[in-house]
Amino acid sequence: MGAAREADHAAESLTPTVDGFIEALTVERRASEHTCAAYQRDLIATAEFFAERGAARWTDITTTDVRALVAHRHRQGRAPAGIARLLASLRSLYVWLIRRGEADDNPAIDVRAPKRGERLPETVDVDDLSAALDQAPGSDVETRDHALIELLYSTGIRLAEAIGLDLTNIDLTNGQARVIGKGNRERIVPIGGRACGALRAWLPIRAGWRDADEPALFVSMRGSRLSRSSIAKRLTSWATRHGLPVHLHPHKLRHSFATHLLESAGDLRAVQDLLGHAQIATTQVYTHLDFSRLATVYDQAHPRAHTAEKDQSDNT
Repeated sequence: MGAAREADHAAESLTPTVDGFIEALTVERRASEHTCAAYQRDLIATAEFFAERGAARWTDITTTDVRALVAHRHRQGRAPAGIARLLASLRSLYVWLIRRGEADDNPAIDVRAPKRGERLPETVDVDDLSAALDQAPGSDVETRDHALIELLYSTGIRLAEAIGLDLTNIDLTNGQARVIGKGNRERIVPIGGRACGALRAWLPIRAGWRDADEPALFVSMRGSRLSRSSIAKRLTSWATRHGLPVHLHPHKLRHSFATHLLESAGDLRAVQDLLGHAQIATTQVYTHLDFSRLATVYDQAHPRAHTAEKDQSDNT
């Protein structure tokens, strides 16, 4: 019991530093709520582990301790990606401590996570997804969900980017959206004709639901901005109702967007810019394609870039 109490006390002495770091991450670096929450969970669990090994201060921790942490998480079955994120949070904490003069070195700097196995992103079959999206919504809620899913698949934007969209970020006349991505990087993405049509059907409903001062593009029936968990549940429900044979989540739509576009166009750099990636992993070369070039690639390649009317006229 005495050892357990000592470990609890040690963990409590490490926690205030975590709280201060998370506050700095939020205020100074303007990290997303999701990133801050993930880092906080990782660091609190890390503090408890180190406390059990006798550490009362972050400066007590050595590279050997960090390697032990990695081995412990690996034995628990933690995925390599999760361990990599944990190490990233720990390195960032020490960078912050060193900058404040509260630590001399970073014990996590040379520790690496276990190698990830080759794993291809999961996608939805283009025909299955198109057939589901072609089904007409049967209610106001379904009209909103349909517009959201069309937009996610049409643009390939991240879930956090979709949640953060305001009505003023959307230009349906020109078929484009202004998106704020990771690192507060702004980009313009084209919106396909089908998604524009779905959004036009949603906007009158939104006007009746939203709170007076709510700028969000997608809102709940109570008028507030849709949350991450709400969107995940809505996508799962939508996929079940429309007969999709796979589980549907926002990142799967993003993977599908990229895969289907690459299969048609083969223009990796254009897809890189559309997705908002800072670099192509294989070349590490930044690209600077203008919007008109991206829009041309998109219009020619994305399976739902055109309205149903245009598709019909093209087939006559």
